[in-house]
Amino acid sequence: MPEPSRSKELPVSLLADPVMIEACQARDFGRVFQLVKARAGIYPSMIARRCDLTPSRVGEVIAGRRQLLHMDVIERISDGLRIPGHMLGLARRSWETPSPTATPRQSAEIPTSAVEPPGTGLPGADEDAQSPAADTELSARLARHAAETNVNTLVLEQFDADVERLARDFVSRPLPCLIPEIRTAQEGVFQLLEGRQHPSQTRHLYVVAGWLSGLAAHVSLDLGNRSAAATHARTVVQCAEISEHSPLRAWARSFQSLAAFWAGDYRRAGDLAQAGQSEGRGPGTGTIKARLLSLEARARAAEGDNRSALRVLALAREARGAACPDELPGVFSFPEAKQWAYAGTTLLAVGGNEQIQQAAGASNRAVELYQAGPEGDRSPGDLQAAHLDLATAYLAGGDVEGAGAKLSEVFGAEGYTASITIRLRNLAALLGSEPYRGAQSAVDLRAHIHEVTVRPALASNPMESR
Repeated sequence: MPEPSRSKELPVSLLADPVMIEACQARDFGRVFQLVKARAGIYPSMIARRCDLTPSRVGEVIAGRRQLLHMDVIERISDGLRIPGHMLGLARRSWETPSPTATPRQSAEIPTSAVEPPGTGLPGADEDAQSPAADTELSARLARHAAETNVNTLVLEQFDADVERLARDFVSRPLPCLIPEIRTAQEGVFQLLEGRQHPSQTRHLYVVAGWLSGLAAHVSLDLGNRSAAATHARTVVQCAEISEHSPLRAWARSFQSLAAFWAGDYRRAGDLAQAGQSEGRGPGTGTIKARLLSLEARARAAEGDNRSALRVLALAREARGAACPDELPGVFSFPEAKQWAYAGTTLLAVGGNEQIQQAAGASNRAVELYQAGPEGDRSPGDLQAAHLDLATAYLAGGDVEGAGAKLSEVFGAEGYTASITIRLRNLAALLGSEPYRGAQSAVDLRAHIHEVTVRPALASNPMESR
């Protein structure tokens, strides 16, 4: 193949990165291509062109569906991306050293002093340049380089503790207090990642960075900034891919599903939740599978696919029974109360007298569990959502007064997340339709909903979008 252009060399910092070194040693080209894209700006189509591969083949490698094992392919990757041969277990490539011969024209035009280093012609000089000692020194330098690190066990433990605390506090503490803490922790991790660590430490930092970006994504979604939430979520996915952390990847998909649901894209919400159950090595052993199934069921019901919604809802109940304790608490966990609340929303969307009665029972159960739980684990937003589902169930039964009683549990809040505001406005639209339109109680409730939903999206309390 033609010799690749040198116009897009890989950065020295990438070639010296322990994560890149480990990926090359393992010939994990999915990870190599991801790093090359992220750190050198060489996209899959460019990788395919430079390495004489098809774009679809590169995509399958990145997705983990194909491995590259043939030596000629590995040599093309080394030559195309300018990865030194020793990093991939190959002999030194021709482009790694200057050509040993020169054309007659070069010899005539270039002074001897410019092409012959001092000492050339001395006995043993050529042998020294090609001796094993030179390669040994390179290996020793690489070992010293890889041994350097800017973190230690205590630093990583502190980051873990910060993530756990922020995740727990997110459901109950005032959001304005948490935003600067999340940002400070993110900046600290990102700054460390610009330095050098052992490969296992780098993976650990990427996991921490992923969880912190997840918190930032939730902040943005709660404030109604979908674009920022999507950006943070993509960062979570990238951190999960680099660190190969299945629970983080699955949680990222659950968040993307949540965001799609509240954007009204129910089909995509269901598909993202479904993808999170099967990507990589699966979602893990905690409650994340029950979360993903619950999200999928709710999305299918909103889309109008009632049969799939009820089938997936049953699978979510089974997953709850098989779940192990979660790695992280708070916003990253999926408590039983929340699952009952999701079930209530799903059953309401399915509709029908029997399903509406079951929805009321599920929402009541969610309220009971939230109110009985520790105050620090009590999510105001989830509790409000359960009350709103109960109000909707009462309305479906024609009981406007009962709906008003449940709404009164929500009206006292100082502010609402974007998702709670959407729910309130949907209820106002329902109250304005037949057969409630003419009832004075329905008119009063609609006026009250309008009054509270013109406030800022969020005041003092965080309320997780759900």
